[in-house]
Amino acid sequence: MKKVQEMLGTPSQRAEGDQIIFRIHKGVKTFAVSKKNNAIVTGGMDRIIRIWNPYMPGRPTGMLKSHMAPIFYVYVSEEDKIFSISTDNTVKIWDMEDQTCLFTACSKNNGIKGEITTCHYISGIRSLCVATDTLAILHLRLRRSVPDPYIVTSHKKPVLCCKFNKVFRHVVSCSEDSVVKVWDFESGKPVFEFGNAHGNSAITCLTFDFSGRRLITGGKDGCLKIWNYNNGQCLHTLKKEDRCDEVRDCAYVEINKNEYIIGVGWDRRINLFYDSTDDFYHIRKPQLHWQDDINWGHKEDILCVAQCPPNLLATSSYDGEIIVWNMFSGHIDHRFCIPITTTASVHSQIGVTRIIFLKTRAVKFDSTTASLVSNGPSGYLHFWSLFSEDPLIASFQPSRGKSLISSIAVTADDSYIYAADEDGYVYVHDIQNYALQDTKEETPKYVNHWRAHLGLVLTLEVIDEDNILLSCSIDCTIRLWSLNGEYIGTFGQEEPWEIFNTSSWKHPMVPYEILIDPQSMPVYPMLEDTSSDMQIISQDENKNPSKKTTCNPHSSQITVTDEDIEEEINKRLYSQASTRRMKYERSKLSNRWIKHKGPSIYHAIDYYEIDNFPGNCEKPDLSVLGVDIFRASYQGATEQ
Repeated sequence: MKKVQEMLGTPSQRAEGDQIIFRIHKGVKTFAVSKKNNAIVTGGMDRIIRIWNPYMPGRPTGMLKSHMAPIFYVYVSEEDKIFSISTDNTVKIWDMEDQTCLFTACSKNNGIKGEITTCHYISGIRSLCVATDTLAILHLRLRRSVPDPYIVTSHKKPVLCCKFNKVFRHVVSCSEDSVVKVWDFESGKPVFEFGNAHGNSAITCLTFDFSGRRLITGGKDGCLKIWNYNNGQCLHTLKKEDRCDEVRDCAYVEINKNEYIIGVGWDRRINLFYDSTDDFYHIRKPQLHWQDDINWGHKEDILCVAQCPPNLLATSSYDGEIIVWNMFSGHIDHRFCIPITTTASVHSQIGVTRIIFLKTRAVKFDSTTASLVSNGPSGYLHFWSLFSEDPLIASFQPSRGKSLISSIAVTADDSYIYAADEDGYVYVHDIQNYALQDTKEETPKYVNHWRAHLGLVLTLEVIDEDNILLSCSIDCTIRLWSLNGEYIGTFGQEEPWEIFNTSSWKHPMVPYEILIDPQSMPVYPMLEDTSSDMQIISQDENKNPSKKTTCNPHSSQITVTDEDIEEEINKRLYSQASTRRMKYERSKLSNRWIKHKGPSIYHAIDYYEIDNFPGNCEKPDLSVLGVDIFRASYQGATEQ
């Protein structure tokens, strides 16, 4: 060490005026810095959290006392909340402004066991990760502000799925807090609801049997359940014997005149449950897996399933792979992979979360026709042919903001496609003559678009019998729209609607939260690209193209003729004459005798406005008098 110090020399000491010392009893074990509030938060052995002003080290601006053991972790979030953990595994949340404790979780309640080694707060999901001999994640839900009375919600938690029941004309919706609600489609009134359907797990998918009398739901607990949703009775529970992974999607299908319930999810397998009225057991187990599914099935989590009668089934996974199955034989018919464009971000999601069959095309067995549609990265929709050498027929971006497409729906005749993105916008395109041949068409005919929700739209369903569009989102709302984008209403609002009476619809109004949201403002071309200039080409330049002045090759082009120039000159002359006329009228008004008469004599004083008088301020010539009176008076004053 002495040799090293001799080589490096004596370290230079910091000047006394260039350091700030905070003296804290028993020292500091952890600290955090808040740039937003310009504050330093410390914690240590004395079990006190101190808040400091960096430029006032003499005494802290706040002291938070509640911990019963030494503090070894503090963090200040963007919401001005302080998170602290002590060595007795107690987690506390503090309000930095009020300096009060908002929440306390002791080791018995949060289930953290063992010695805590490190902690980390993830602001994006508002979760606190605590590492002991195991890794624990604490989801922190802070107190919400008072809700706006003008905002209507259908559920208290985000709505993850909804579906229309044609038999009873009901809309059934499921939320993240495992609540199932039944709504009257024709009026929007609530009919029935029940909670705790999958315990504390969220409900991720739902479907109906062919009779429409039973509801099938799948949840994050890895189970499928069959319900009599009119009274909330659980009829059967479908699950595997071993570990149950999350169910992402489900479908009710018919295979060889037998009815099955298909569930797919994080176990990467297609689980078939035989639906028999003779089976009285409450818990049902899946059938044996297809051999192709075991040997050459998906390698990643399955996110979506779609069925096309009589025998086609399509599944998609997180790695962008789409597999089309023959349900009769259990073999793989086709396998597609989502193309990764060079413009796509390295971290962009490539998982396929939505796939649908164009059923009117799929039954024709035409090799040149796209009969399967899927979403993809960078907001693309991909059209696939099931019987072509080059399966990808066409692709385009419906979202103008290039946002990820989260849900897809088509009309019964496959003429129009409705695509919703993660920003809540719904885009409508005419695909009747699109992707019929392998021509690599760019974009189908645009029809309309509007904003339906504030957040990610998870379900779109076209109700063709009534020309209605059903949508639900993580913003806790379920809404009905006409196929043209007219707002009918939100399930849960006080005023009921009559679905066949357009005067009872909310149109031309829009949801209040969408109206006040800044992202809902329309985009104008002039504001969208302020750097672009327009091209102005006169008639002389049209004769000689080499004299054209181009400012931006992507800007719009305007041709100016001689008549336009003459008209512009006449407008300028007229405007100048009118300006002179206005000035003359203003001068007449300013020279007018103005009288202000009020209730008393004092307020009835007449006055005139004083104009600037260009008078002659030169000294008068007094030589005609023989003596200068100014000089004479000055000399007399000096003699005195």
